[in-house]
Amino acid sequence: MKKYNKNNFHKHTFCIFKEVKLEEFPSLSIHYKSKSGSQYSFTEKGVFRISNHWGRASNCRWRLISCSKTSSRINNSQPRIGYADWIDFYPNNETEKLFYIAIDWETRILNFMHCHSPQFNNKALVRTASETAKRIKQIQEVLKDKQWSKYLNFEDYDQLEKEVVEELITTNFSFLEIKRKFQ
Repeated sequence: MKKYNKNNFHKHTFCIFKEVKLEEFPSLSIHYKSKSGSQYSFTEKGVFRISNHWGRASNCRWRLISCSKTSSRINNSQPRIGYADWIDFYPNNETEKLFYIAIDWETRILNFMHCHSPQFNNKALVRTASETAKRIKQIQEVLKDKQWSKYLNFEDYDQLEKEVVEELITTNFSFLEIKRKFQ
């Protein structure tokens, strides 16, 4: 597996940064500033990134996990500081099957994750970035609206929803094929 450092972490990588508060690092010195305004501070172990844009960054997919207890979604209007260890970076490209979908049923939030991360449980299907994005869109429709279940036979909607979402995450069956199981 490729090792990442301050010289190559910004080239076609996937990473999940954890948000940190500036108060925790009052002497943070900036080592690099990008054309888009993001600032970076490097340590032996990892990198701090100060930015108002997270998600798609050039040829990378960098997500920021909020330190706020009230919100897990990041608002890109204000600069936020994220930290990641070098071992948290993984390869990213458009052609390889590198991504899987994870859902937090408590918050009902979906995320694409990297198959090389230690959290990967080998249950979810690994897909390309575009396939993963399309599948996430389908799952979000299921989670948003009950209309899709109108003509299906079921006793417990929550159980049906969970089964359908799990099938969408773990198989290549189309949404239509999955729904047919419940007719």
